[in-house]
Formats: sequence, C-alpha cells, structure tokens
Amino acid sequence: MPPKMKGTGMVTISSLAKASGLSRSTLLYYDRLGLLKPSGRSNAGYRLYAPADAERLEAICLYRQIGIPLGEIKTLLSAPGTTVPLEILQRRLRNLDREIANFRRQQHAIVELIQQKQLQQGVEMLNKERWVEIMRAAGLSDQDMHNWHIQFERMEPEAHQEFLESLGIIAAEIEKIREWSRNR
Repeated sequence: MPPKMKGTGMVTISSLAKASGLSRSTLLYYDRLGLLKPSGRSNAGYRLYAPADAERLEAICLYRQIGIPLGEIKTLLSAPGTTVPLEILQRRLRNLDREIANFRRQQHAIVELIQQKQLQQGVEMLNKERWVEIMRAAGLSDQDMHNWHIQFERMEPEAHQEFLESLGIIAAEIEKIREWSRNR
C-alpha cells in the first residue's frame, strides 16, 4: 500500500509512482482504465495528482492485495455508500473459501501421494535379500533366522504372512517358508 503523501500539493506521476512503489506504467494503465485519473495537468501537460488521488491509489492497492480484479475495483470506487462494495467483498471471500478448500484437498492428496511413495520406497528398499543382510549384520546365523521364522509363525502367523509379502517374496516361496517354519 502506498505511504500517505506528505503535504497538500500536487505531485507528478513519477513522484506518485515512487511514493506508491508502483511503476509509472502501472499508473498510466490505471489512468487508461479510468481507475486513477490525475486531478490536473501542469503547464507542460504533465499529469498532476492531488492528495485525494493518492488516497484513491491506496484504496486501489489495498483491493489489489486482497485479489479484487481491476474492473471490480473501479465499481467499488465508483459506488460508495451502496451495497455493491459489500457484495463484491463477500463474493471475493466466498471465492477465497473455495480456493482454500481446493488447496486443502490438493494438500491432502499430496500428503497421501508422499506417504504412498515413502511406503513404496520402503518396500523397494527392504526386500528379502536386504532383510537377510540386515539379520546377518546383526549377528544372526542361518539357524537363528530359521528359529526367528519358527517363532514368528507360531506366535503371529498372519503377521508373518504379511511380513513375507512386504519383502516382495512370491506366494509359492512364502508358502514354503511358512510350511518349513511350522514343521520345526
């Protein structure tokens, strides 16, 4: 939002642009749209803006910050004291509510995708060979691993099945491991 203009004198478009932080071409565009007309002209024909024009520019900048389109800003500024400004602001608020809801749906979808990818990567990273490697690195012998399977099958047969599936082991091999574990 542009800073309040000091003094009560008229200023050029360049001074107003500098004070507002907007470009001179933006102010010229606003003039062409009829949003911000200069209050006067210098002897040389330069646009001159009064403090009231600077206040109008502040309002334009505020409305732009909250996402009001320029055409509606013109309506807002030309219809003070009517219900039109309230209707426009309420419509913008409803649009923002819809956008926020849409962003939240997108956010949830992205979180789900990330979680799925992480799970997939976890499955891909932890396959049968990697599991055996980890068990050996932990100091378990083939007989220790066999005993581990026997206990797992005896205590939690369904979880044992799910675990073997998570390692990407094919169904026929899983059945052999479980059968071998039950018969020991």
